[in-house]
Amino acid sequence: MFLGIVLLPPSPCFARFWCASSRVVLCQENPVSVETANPYSGLGPNSFWRSGVANVGPFGLTELWTPKFRIVPKDRIVTAGSCFAQHIGRAMADRGYHWVDAEPAPPFLRAEDARRFNYGIFSFRTGNIYTPRMLLQWLELTFASRDLPDEIWQEGGRFFDPLRPVIEPEGFASLAELQAARSSTLASLRKAVTTANVFVFTLGLTESWVNTKTGLEYALCPGTVPGCRFDPEKHVFRNSGFRPLMRDMQAAIKLMRAHNPGLKILLTVSPVPLTATASRRHVLTATTLSKSVLRAVAGQLEAEMKFVDYFPSYEIITHPVFRGMFYAPNMRSVEAQGVATVMQHFFADQARVFGPVKKRQKRKPAAAVAGFNEVKCEEELLGDLSS
Repeated sequence: MFLGIVLLPPSPCFARFWCASSRVVLCQENPVSVETANPYSGLGPNSFWRSGVANVGPFGLTELWTPKFRIVPKDRIVTAGSCFAQHIGRAMADRGYHWVDAEPAPPFLRAEDARRFNYGIFSFRTGNIYTPRMLLQWLELTFASRDLPDEIWQEGGRFFDPLRPVIEPEGFASLAELQAARSSTLASLRKAVTTANVFVFTLGLTESWVNTKTGLEYALCPGTVPGCRFDPEKHVFRNSGFRPLMRDMQAAIKLMRAHNPGLKILLTVSPVPLTATASRRHVLTATTLSKSVLRAVAGQLEAEMKFVDYFPSYEIITHPVFRGMFYAPNMRSVEAQGVATVMQHFFADQARVFGPVKKRQKRKPAAAVAGFNEVKCEEELLGDLSS
């Protein structure tokens, strides 16, 4: 390749270099020091893999998150979404933060029974909300922008809510009981959203099952739980891509902010792999696709909206630098040490950016009494179908 140097009359740009395919212009209109000769020159050690990761190892990592907004113990913090959101709610309460339980168990229920009936798991009794569309659906029902579904599942004289078919272990005794319980949850969700300071949502899945006639998205695939037989003409599989997921999350956030203009949104992505996939891919590659798309959605929302932030709990658990050490032997469940490490980064980065907070008396969610590692993950029911 020919490289020529042409000397030109005195000019702010003192020399020009030509080659066969490109031209480079060196310009000294604004001379810079050697230390800042290029955009990478003045960056700190965490901007480079060797100094930020390789040299410090998994337990030397710092500044993984630069939070946009401060979260203090008095803030009303609502948690919802995939299984991992339960860990965040518990850790917040254990540190004395005001984790909101907008739908507490009746006082006559023992703690273990309250957990069995899915109280104190999330901030309201919706069960897992795995997808952006399911979150939007719950919010539309809550704020009356969507009609309540007529579809009710029945089996053995018991009634099951297709929005949360396993919320009652043996189903509801009557249609009226189911409807009253659903109304209570919608009222609790409305109260939580309109009074919260921070809404923490953990994105879990891209895969879902939908009713072709009504557009209703189910919490679980029909036919895998009591009350409904699978109908291939009516129940269709959907594996949403970036654009529909982005639209659904934008709509969900817009709806929440319409009823609570000061609400801040903190997004996370669940590090828990898929229990099963209906995509016809291997479950390992299906998991990678699902989590990658969700991570991209969260990153784009964080970049576009000043009141939306992303916390990297997903990276802390799943990244190869941690060598899978935070997973249980099934390579799916997250161990207590992993959750503790995630929350250490959370509180450390909050303190680094905004300063330390005054400690408050611990607040423990009802679910915490059943054991740290016992999370409610409805998707795990699909694991029982494995041959």
